[in-house]
Amino acid sequence: MRLYFIRHGHAEDPQGPEFDDFARRLTPKGIETTRALGKLLQSVGVTPAMLYSSPRIRARQTADLLAKDLRATVAVRDEVNFGFNSAAVSGLIDGLDDNTDVLFIGHEPDLSLLVAELSGGVDVVMKKSGMARIDLISREPIKGALLWLLAPRLLEVMG
Repeated sequence: MRLYFIRHGHAEDPQGPEFDDFARRLTPKGIETTRALGKLLQSVGVTPAMLYSSPRIRARQTADLLAKDLRATVAVRDEVNFGFNSAAVSGLIDGLDDNTDVLFIGHEPDLSLLVAELSGGVDVVMKKSGMARIDLISREPIKGALLWLLAPRLLEVMG
């Protein structure tokens, strides 16, 4: 199983004491880098069996853009919100075939910590619109090999 962990694209900055973090939307830059990521994933043949998103608006927008390019359906799940962890990953992939692609669109610092944990403790930093691919080695306990760690700057350079 190929697990893709994607941090949402650039989002609006919090403004004022009554700003609702849940409702932060992608900026034009966030939309642009997400579209570039979707095209990249499409070009390398990623075909998600599942695409899970945090319920926060910026993550859902990121997931919707990727789903369009990858012809996938988005499942919005609270488990992928703040606090996303390896137990949640195990639950969400339970019952899925071993030869599938699964995407998770979430937030920091959870994604960096999760990718590090699943891949054996390597320090990881997930930038906005960044992506990591982990190929699952074991489900019990859940662990895998980190094959890709894509910085969004590469997407910008690639056009």
